[in-house]
Amino acid sequence: MRAGGSDAPDAMTEAKRAAGWLLKVWPWFAAILSGALATLCFAPFDQSWACWIALTPLLAAIWFSGEGGKRRGARDLLLGYVAGLVFFWSAFFWLHTVTVPGLVMVGFYMAVYFALWGWLAGLVRPRAFVSVWKSGRMPDFRPNDQPLEAPSPWLSSLRNLGLAFILACAWTALEWVRGWMFSGWGWNGLGVALHGILPIIQIAEFTGVAGLTFAVVFVNVIAVVTVRRFIAEAKVAKRRPHYDFTLTMAAIVGLCAYGIRVLQERPVTKPLRIAAVQANVPREEKFSQQFQGKTFFQFARLTRLALATKPPPDLIIWPESSMPGPVLEDESNHRFVMNVAGSMKSDLLLGSIDEDEQGAYNAALLIPGGVGKPQVYRKLHLVPFGEYVPGRHAVPFIAQVVGNQVPGDFARGKEAVVFRLTNGMLVAPLICFEDTLGELTREFVLRGAGLLANVTNDGWFLRSAGAEQHVNNAIFRCVESRRPMARAANTGVTCFVNQFGRVAQVLRDARGSTFTEGVLTGTVEVPTSQRLTFYTRHGELFAKLCGCVALIFLVVRIPQLVRRKSGNT
Repeated sequence: MRAGGSDAPDAMTEAKRAAGWLLKVWPWFAAILSGALATLCFAPFDQSWACWIALTPLLAAIWFSGEGGKRRGARDLLLGYVAGLVFFWSAFFWLHTVTVPGLVMVGFYMAVYFALWGWLAGLVRPRAFVSVWKSGRMPDFRPNDQPLEAPSPWLSSLRNLGLAFILACAWTALEWVRGWMFSGWGWNGLGVALHGILPIIQIAEFTGVAGLTFAVVFVNVIAVVTVRRFIAEAKVAKRRPHYDFTLTMAAIVGLCAYGIRVLQERPVTKPLRIAAVQANVPREEKFSQQFQGKTFFQFARLTRLALATKPPPDLIIWPESSMPGPVLEDESNHRFVMNVAGSMKSDLLLGSIDEDEQGAYNAALLIPGGVGKPQVYRKLHLVPFGEYVPGRHAVPFIAQVVGNQVPGDFARGKEAVVFRLTNGMLVAPLICFEDTLGELTREFVLRGAGLLANVTNDGWFLRSAGAEQHVNNAIFRCVESRRPMARAANTGVTCFVNQFGRVAQVLRDARGSTFTEGVLTGTVEVPTSQRLTFYTRHGELFAKLCGCVALIFLVVRIPQLVRRKSGNT
């Protein structure tokens, strides 16, 4: 031991150093935690409860750490960006089975939306929040940032509700922009995490997924301010009413009550017998002429199984790109498909490659029973880094990085084509990820579609969470439009979904896996009413209104901050 007991000061110095280090790093760990919690909401974990708290660590890090100053905005941006990187790289990790560079680039780009929200959260952060941890006094949000000794509980609650409203609008608007900017990638919005809670998702017929996202973010913000107030009240040993929390919970209960009432409705429907074929063709065999005979045999055998069911199906669906090449242009593919279609009375809907002088298209065909004239739909929304490479010709570097994995680009279709079955029923042919796009799906419904039919091939992602995430995003199209959906996947999730978003039937093997070969047969109840939902008529109006609110707030708020900084200098 040193003379004079100098070990004690050394220990105190080390403790202070450790405490200082923790104060610096905990915000970054909190941002990482938010990204991880957001990932936990989606397949393969599917922990929907996590969405209600996913943003709370990030928000706490932005509001309750660090000092003010010119660099604070950049710090808030970076905290949000870190949370976004963690989320997108982990939630979409299955993309590595197709393109590792694409996964990296998607993460770098998508994280920008988290970053922008983090910056805005810092912008609306009341500076008095910091004083809560130091003095225990209730904060005021007035421009002079002087805390009130005893603010009205209603006034405090209204301020918190306003704060939650602005941040929920901003997040909802950013998710909407993410869904269309640069072709768009709107998967796994926070509202999608609620896909399995049928009562609450019924509001999607008015707001789309955006309304659910708004509710989730609103609850996250209210959770943070409520915990903050509890801590502040504990320090002064005084409890006060939390009207903001109570009103928020009442609103969520109200949404669930509405959904329960909707789920009890029994609309008039017309039964349609459907057989969805899942051939489970390995991706390395998919477009190989070497395996053409094997592919023909698989589809012929599975189609015979479908036709053997009683009563026979009205519609048989083969998945996306079911044949190893174009059907209408390739003689052998054309002969095989027409022979199968000519041998049955059922209509045949299949995914195919289509070609013309403009290029190749990812397409869907409907061949009426008895070999009527084929109806053709060419895909409108192409998947970046899957069906085309953004900036391939404008930015040579991108072509060098991913060009070997995506050697050519599909051409884009021109219009939404609705197929007419032999019995007169109208069908929306959605290809691949198009069933995750609400704005696109409503275009088909506005043209009279009563059934949504998705042909897809999630086999590109092997046995990953990509297939399950796909269907979880897709079921919201049924709620938004009040139309049922039949999905036929090459492999992944072949299923039938009713108009309330309930997955009614799923093709599984004896072990419960959806990655199998087989035929899913069943009766889909198609509503006879042509009623158009609010969402079908108006699309993403709710998200656009949220965007307007966020923009108006920024237009008003930023000049205030500039004037305040000018006054302080």
